[in-house]
Amino acid sequence: MKDNCVPLYTSHQLGKTVSNYAEQHSTALPKYLTDYHADISANRSDSNYMSSLFQSQYHTFLAKSTGAKRVLEIGVYVGFSALVWADAVGPDGLVTGLEFEPEYAELSKKVFKANNVKNIDIVVGPAAETIPKLNPSEPYDLVFMDADKTGYPGYLKQLLELSKPGSTNRLLRPGALIVSDNVLRRGMVVVDNAVSDDGLPADQLDSILAVREFNEMALKSSRLETFLLPLWDGINLSRLVD
Repeated sequence: MKDNCVPLYTSHQLGKTVSNYAEQHSTALPKYLTDYHADISANRSDSNYMSSLFQSQYHTFLAKSTGAKRVLEIGVYVGFSALVWADAVGPDGLVTGLEFEPEYAELSKKVFKANNVKNIDIVVGPAAETIPKLNPSEPYDLVFMDADKTGYPGYLKQLLELSKPGSTNRLLRPGALIVSDNVLRRGMVVVDNAVSDDGLPADQLDSILAVREFNEMALKSSRLETFLLPLWDGINLSRLVD
């Protein structure tokens, strides 16, 4: 039987080279997206909150290959990922973005307008409060979760509760995908002694514990089929069965 952890590359540098090769041999994002990504990367000290171009290429492929037309994004930051999803679903699709910080929301709206993108709606406020108030005309096909990690378990619980089988006004359709980012936390989620490390900042410890809980919830839910990808900082893909 083959080991799950095969040492594919002989050095870190080769692994990096292979990743670059894979990115270059994947369908590129439109120029306005790569330009905006470059601008944020160069001019914002918090640009690490933004998805990489390579991961965004994957998101685009995922949305198009599943035929997603309605996306709910939890955590917008400065709007780059919302633009990616909006491009993926096309002008006849819709992206609803939930963002806690008014500053991020306003910056995002300006960028959407500057690029003549009209299929994104932003809702400002704590996601735990705005999710129950959503009343879409049609259920969402895909959710992208990239917000505060301590909120992940609660958000998942809300998404499932608001998408009950047989409901006429459910939030997510049967078969919808829940795509959740940063579910490995640089590998700390799987390190047993990470939670007992006195040198770990409290906020990091809380996020690690919350993500662990989230991953377990997704796995154990009878309503979800889950695949955890150990790519980037970890992506949890969960399909709503019913």
